[in-house]
Amino acid sequence: QGNENQSQSVRTFFLELIRAKKPLVLHNGLIDLVFLYQCFYAHLPETLGTFTADLSEMFPAGIYDTKYAAEFETRFVASYLEYAYKKCKRENCKLKDSSSQHLTVEFCNYPANMSHYIDYRHCSLEEESHNVGEGNKVPVCEKFSAYGWCPKGVKCPQSHNIDLIIDEDDKFWEKQKKRKHKWKRRKNTEEPVKVFEQESSGKETELAQNGEEGPPRKQSCYEPAAAASPSSEGRLLEENSMDVEREVNTPRTEAACGTEKEKESHGLPSQGGTHRAGFDAFMTGYIMAYVWMLKKGKNTDDGAGPWLPDCHNKLYLSGKSVPLQIAKSLFSKSSKAHSQKMKLAW
Repeated sequence: QGNENQSQSVRTFFLELIRAKKPLVLHNGLIDLVFLYQCFYAHLPETLGTFTADLSEMFPAGIYDTKYAAEFETRFVASYLEYAYKKCKRENCKLKDSSSQHLTVEFCNYPANMSHYIDYRHCSLEEESHNVGEGNKVPVCEKFSAYGWCPKGVKCPQSHNIDLIIDEDDKFWEKQKKRKHKWKRRKNTEEPVKVFEQESSGKETELAQNGEEGPPRKQSCYEPAAAASPSSEGRLLEENSMDVEREVNTPRTEAACGTEKEKESHGLPSQGGTHRAGFDAFMTGYIMAYVWMLKKGKNTDDGAGPWLPDCHNKLYLSGKSVPLQIAKSLFSKSSKAHSQKMKLAW
């Protein structure tokens, strides 16, 4: 509406984000952007080209997707939010221990009158439930391990513990590296060798598939496009921070900084996770900062160009090997609703 500039609403706040001209960082953010645009900005355009043209003008400093960064820049074998965050944290701790360039985080000192509005979650390198899972020898849920989603939710008898999942992945890929190194040595001596072999866990890995052409992926036996899956590989359900259904599958952990509340969440092996809007935002920011730190280490040029060129305006697309480019093409015009909003914003 015309008087929107004076009203105190979320729409007004969204306009302030646009006026700030800062980079926008999301995780698997296509659905988030569609939701934000429709609910707080204007009616969605009829075509994808018009939508991306509008977004490129709304956020001129760029849009960054940490799921794309986790798969195509850091090349993690899984890229759902909590996995990518904890993997970055582990790798960052290794850099710190080796006295290499690493990421440090400094938290704000909030005034006492804000304490009731702030929740804390203990983020040690390995949580207590990690050791609990190891002691009981609870097997890792393969579906949750690969996609961060399990149709059984908290009723799953297997472990959804991210620390255990990362441990297994690290061990598995360490074996692959050794096997690949052994294969190269045997190849030089012209001895026959199998390129891939079946693992006891049911995982089948072909070394050639995890070359430089694309990100490494978990080779697990899942039903393609299963009817029970809410979306392709369950990604859209799991990793968009505004999904209410995900909150049902993943129990929320209340403020837990050295309190008993965190310990109470370890009743079922499948339970765990730090999913809440604020925690999701923190994990997303941490991943982006870590990737930026790695890239900045190679190129310290802080010019006027994109903040992180390799990830600039690239949105992850589920099941695709290429991202969605956020750009205004020669064949697409901005929507009329967007043009009116931009006039209002400025």
